[in-house]
Amino acid sequence: MELKEFLEHLNSGKAVLNNSEVHRFMHKVSSEAMRVTAELNCGYHEPEEINRLFSKLIGKEVDPSFRMFPPFYSDCGKNITVGKNVFINSGCRFQDQGGITIGDGALIGHNVVLATLNHDFDPKNRGTMHPAPIKIGKNVWIGANATVVPGVTIGDGAIVAAGAVVTKDVPKNVIAGGVPAKIIKALDTEDKVKNH
Repeated sequence: MELKEFLEHLNSGKAVLNNSEVHRFMHKVSSEAMRVTAELNCGYHEPEEINRLFSKLIGKEVDPSFRMFPPFYSDCGKNITVGKNVFINSGCRFQDQGGITIGDGALIGHNVVLATLNHDFDPKNRGTMHPAPIKIGKNVWIGANATVVPGVTIGDGAIVAAGAVVTKDVPKNVIAGGVPAKIIKALDTEDKVKNH
């Protein structure tokens, strides 16, 4: 199996059957991701070196405007796409087999978890996994310690409050928070931020 075929399988939404060829290839990709993230997370790196290592992890060049504060963790890496002026703070964990897309200008807070795989609900098939993508729009801000589960889309300009568990789509230009996350209020995007 080649990486392209693996990603096509995942992005089609087909299940990853336990002990299948796709499942075994997933472990190979995970080993590579662990090697790259170990290098990324070991010691201090200038921003350009962080971008080089993150580009190696995801298999494509990131824009020079991309910024990250390690440590960062991923058990795949090859199904992440980030836009321009994206910032990922320290301690984030991306389980990206199902696909993670992050739009321009997005800010990802400390210790955010983006998880794109669910295990099968049937205990006899618990080793089978079901991928579903996470899509984060432009200028989204995800607060510290938030978790986003498989299949969720967060609309442009939205804010996800710290500690939220996002189980459903979040419309654009709203604040969502809580467990599970609910819309708290709409953002008046014309207002200037006060007290800053």
